[in-house]
Amino acid sequence: MQQRLRIADPRTFRTAAMVVVALLCSSLAQPAQADLDGHGPDGWRVTGVSPGDVLNARMGPGIDYPIIEAFDHDERGLQQITCVPFYTMTHFQAMSEAELAALPASWCLMRDAAMLKAGWVAQRFLMPDDAIELTETASEEAGSDGLIAEAEQLVRDLYSAHAGGGALEPSAAAAYFTADIVDHLASGGFGADPLFGAQDFDGTVDRIARDPDEPMFRGMITINVDFTNFGQAQRAVFYLRADTTQPGAPLRIFRVEHEGWGYP
Repeated sequence: MQQRLRIADPRTFRTAAMVVVALLCSSLAQPAQADLDGHGPDGWRVTGVSPGDVLNARMGPGIDYPIIEAFDHDERGLQQITCVPFYTMTHFQAMSEAELAALPASWCLMRDAAMLKAGWVAQRFLMPDDAIELTETASEEAGSDGLIAEAEQLVRDLYSAHAGGGALEPSAAAAYFTADIVDHLASGGFGADPLFGAQDFDGTVDRIARDPDEPMFRGMITINVDFTNFGQAQRAVFYLRADTTQPGAPLRIFRVEHEGWGYP
């Protein structure tokens, strides 16, 4: 990884400084937002950078832009202003795998917790703060594999409890879902069974397992549930991560997706 650039030309330095000041001032006027689905992390941290090295922050989203700042290898509490390429979950679901693969690597405009530094960094060097907290509090023996196994078991337990009835009642659902989903279940706002994506179910649950391609990414665990309903093979995809609003940051489901739709 490159070391932080020292700009020798005073005119270049003034220009870079003005860009940082402009970024900071504009971001102060409007708080950094989380993901558009309302479930993005409140803070980010640097990952994948060796101790003693830094994460370069650039004037624009790409290596062709000059380095204007640097974040520490273990810096936490970073605020995300925006990322490119920009797309919502709706855009993501509408794009083919080939179209997604053709997108350029993601870059994000970040600022530090003190709002003194800002710049564009490659997204692959960022991880949600809550995901780091999850891995740091997990036992060494469990590791990521143990967390994924725990997520699989949580989803299995949910389907087992649901078969017995009452699993989606707010008092029971809190053991599986984040608080916003529990609130939505309490209001009856989904209109369909969130486990099967339909109002009625007549079939079998065939397989509950971690996603084979990317079971864990930035602290988010993906569990696939394959089932048959009224003779049709279907899949529900569950996304889980540490719920830092609860003591001990237990794994909880924060999003469920069915073909063509998802919630919340």
